[in-house]
Amino acid sequence: MTEPTRTPVNRPPRVLVVEDEQDIAGLIKHALERAGDGQVHIVSSGDAALRAIAEQVPDVIILDLNLPVLSGTEVCRIVRSRPETASIPIIMLTARASEADRVTGIELGAEDYITKPFSPRELVARAKSAMRRAKGQAPPAGPTPYKGKHLFVDFDAISIRVDNASVTLTRREFELLKFLIENRNRVISRDRLLERVWGFDLEIETRSVDVHVSRLRAKLGNAGKQIETVIGMGYRFSDLAES
Repeated sequence: MTEPTRTPVNRPPRVLVVEDEQDIAGLIKHALERAGDGQVHIVSSGDAALRAIAEQVPDVIILDLNLPVLSGTEVCRIVRSRPETASIPIIMLTARASEADRVTGIELGAEDYITKPFSPRELVARAKSAMRRAKGQAPPAGPTPYKGKHLFVDFDAISIRVDNASVTLTRREFELLKFLIENRNRVISRDRLLERVWGFDLEIETRSVDVHVSRLRAKLGNAGKQIETVIGMGYRFSDLAES
């Protein structure tokens, strides 16, 4: 058997997506490429997955279970049984949500197990984490805490204080504040906020952004004025507005 080609260490990571639903496969590819996570190759059946792996070993495999020709569980078993591919991280992505299915997936050697419907941002994060673990790398350092005149945010500890008083935010409000601060002094459109904070949920409207911003401002009190509305464009977190 021909030895599969491995991705050179100085090349972008290679992600193999094995998914027979084209819209889902395209969504995964878009999310990974937008996050800058290397080259994404899509195949739609189990046998095509094995051929692709034989041609070039990927850095991570995102694997659906309900595949034509050869099931995802069989693909996983075969990959794990071959010494040259046994260490490839495999993330199972499936509609099978029962505990028994999860246990089976992990026992087969899956690195992670994600059920549909899923968050593209979470999938990207888990793929990155799986590749880091496979390479023995430490997790990247967390974001630097933000400290302004009124507002202090420790992103790692998920701690928000305004004028030294603790503030409680919902997960969505925290993600919104975090993204605005990371892009402070720049105008961010509502569509961009929807994509980065809400993911790719097409049922959410831009009006939801306005509602969440309004609630966030109210909770931030004196620091709320740092979230500025730029008419016709979106929102901006401004350092200049904190005085």
